[in-house]
Amino acid sequence: QVQLVESGGGLVQAGGSLRLSCAASGRTFSRNAMGWFRQAPGKEREFVAAINWNGDTTYYADSVKGRFTISRDNAKNTVYLQMNSLKPEDTAVYYCALSRSSYYYAAASDFGSWGQGTQVTVSS
Repeated sequence: QVQLVESGGGLVQAGGSLRLSCAASGRTFSRNAMGWFRQAPGKEREFVAAINWNGDTTYYADSVKGRFTISRDNAKNTVYLQMNSLKPEDTAVYYCALSRSSYYYAAASDFGSWGQGTQVTVSS
């Protein structure tokens, strides 16, 4: 069974940057798509970004397109989320997730394993 551990969250001023990491252990994830989701207080969890198993295709929510970049290093069993030009509305707990599929099919239900989350707070 895979375990996912996120890191890299914190407090940053608007316009700043953070890089989140998600390390997988228990088994390799190199054949699985990976995703990042977030949940702000009082709101439902929402999709942020996803990447196919080989890294050749990435997907982003409109709200983060052009500011966030998802990448992966299969040799290190790690997926990253580089977040630039952060805004206060990016404040949320960020979760990484492992898909049951090799490709992202735009369905949160495809993701069967989730990390515990890391808090990102952007001050204005």
